[in-house]
Amino acid sequence: MKLSINHETKYVYTTDVETAQHTTCLKPLELSVQHLLSHQLQIVPEPMHIAHTTDVYSNHRSFFSLQVPHDELKVISSSVVKTSSLDLPPSTIAWETVRDLFDYHSNAEFLNATEFTFASNHAKAHSEFLSYAKTSFAAGRSLMEASIELMQRMHQDFKYESNSTEIETPALEALAQKKGVCQDFAHIMIACLRSLGLSARYTSGYLLTHPASGQQKLIGSDASHAWISVFLPDAKDTSTEGWFDLDPTNNRSGWGSPGEDYITVATGRDFSDVSPVRGVINGGDKHTLQVAVTVTPLD
Repeated sequence: MKLSINHETKYVYTTDVETAQHTTCLKPLELSVQHLLSHQLQIVPEPMHIAHTTDVYSNHRSFFSLQVPHDELKVISSSVVKTSSLDLPPSTIAWETVRDLFDYHSNAEFLNATEFTFASNHAKAHSEFLSYAKTSFAAGRSLMEASIELMQRMHQDFKYESNSTEIETPALEALAQKKGVCQDFAHIMIACLRSLGLSARYTSGYLLTHPASGQQKLIGSDASHAWISVFLPDAKDTSTEGWFDLDPTNNRSGWGSPGEDYITVATGRDFSDVSPVRGVINGGDKHTLQVAVTVTPLD
């Protein structure tokens, strides 16, 4: 699919911001299932300085500074990507075998995915996550099969409810109330997998806003979306580098992405690694935030 993405972020301040430093993470990645055709970043007011780089996870970042007083900041990211699907054999490796690979052994191969087994700010291991996850992780069961079942259970057990949580709402609280938004579901599933000693990472991106005729509109398609990836070492030499994507919000999964109607922007330990826009300001007092996302097919 050829998809156009427009992501507009607008801050309105009650008093002028005198100076500001911001970073964005809005440029889609180049992947085996995703080709970036174009990307443009528009910032109003125009920054005095802007620099582009990649972070430790290969995400695209833009840093800019504003040295003029302003009571409004608008950041518009416009991209065109071409997505595809990837057909790989299912992984059959048992989840306990994968868990044991992350234990330290002298002279053993180091897996980069080990970093994603550890707790992060929004996705910490806990006995409650372990208790919820273990129903799906019977002894000897393949990690891929167990992870898909965990995703399906979450899709059935949890209610998607806008404004029911904040970004700082602990995943443990969202687990207890069985409701939240895509970020909560992603953090809960990552925490479940990490509580089992497995490697899971957070993925941010978008969904097709207006589906094809006859197809159901996906939840979360009018804003940034989030899902997760689990590491399957028997596929680490493929173009996916062993990462299998799962979206508990919409009960979708696949190699490289959950589907052709998904666009991947960034990956990290949790949301704090891939926040679309963040910064430090001098002045401004209180502010309101407006975000609008539209993804449309160009084919």
